[in-house]
Formats: sequence, C-alpha cells, structure tokens
Amino acid sequence: MKNVLLRIEGTQKSFDGEENTIELVTEGKLYQKENALYLVYEESEISGLEGCTTTLKVSKDRVSMRRFGTAHSEIIFEKGRRFSTSYHTPYGDFRMEILTREMEANISDTNKGDITIEYNISLQGMIESKNRLNIRIM
Repeated sequence: MKNVLLRIEGTQKSFDGEENTIELVTEGKLYQKENALYLVYEESEISGLEGCTTTLKVSKDRVSMRRFGTAHSEIIFEKGRRFSTSYHTPYGDFRMEILTREMEANISDTNKGDITIEYNISLQGMIESKNRLNIRIM
C-alpha cells in the first residue's frame, strides 16, 4: 500500500444550467490487487460527505466507487451503461440511476495519473444533473 496525494474535482450541472464545482486535495492510499488499482480516501466537509470513506476500484473498462460511513452507496461506471442503485443517507434511502457518458483512466507505472468520468445522475427520478469527476493521483 502506497501513500498518495489526490486532487479530486467534481462538477455538477443541473439541466436548468446551474453549475457547482467542489475541489478537494487529500491524502489517500493506493494499492493493486489482481487486475485492479484501488484508491482509498476519507471524504471531508467540503464534499458534504464528512465521515465517509471512499474506495475506487479501477479496472480496464470499469470504475466502481463504494462509500461507507455516514452515507453508504456503490456506483459502477462503465461507458455507455446505465446502473441503478440505492443511496443510503442519515436522511433516508434514495434510488439513484447513473448513465456513464465518458470514462478514461490514464495511470502510469509509477502510479501517477488521472481518472475522468462524465455521467448523468437521476435521484429518485426527480433531480437530474450532468456530472464530471476528475481525480488526479500525484
């Protein structure tokens, strides 16, 4: 397991044009297991998920994101695929649907690089947005 510095930028654009961006720089852990790369980091107050641990599993054509703690969810990103899941929060459980539009992971042998995911999200069929997640491993 290797200590890494992560720069995480998430942009959410609602279908009515309102855009929000958050940026987080945090320490994380990186390790490889079988044919996948894992990133583990603690969320902060900035992301609105303080008290959660996020684990990303990056494989050839798929990125899965699992969160544990004050909120619990698992999201699978595969380009062109739809994924439905439950999002568990202290305020209740919500149905969530993800459509991955673009996904790219460029990570070097020195474990530095970028993961970029563009996706649409629908929460309970009521709130919809276009999202972009950039993770830079430094």
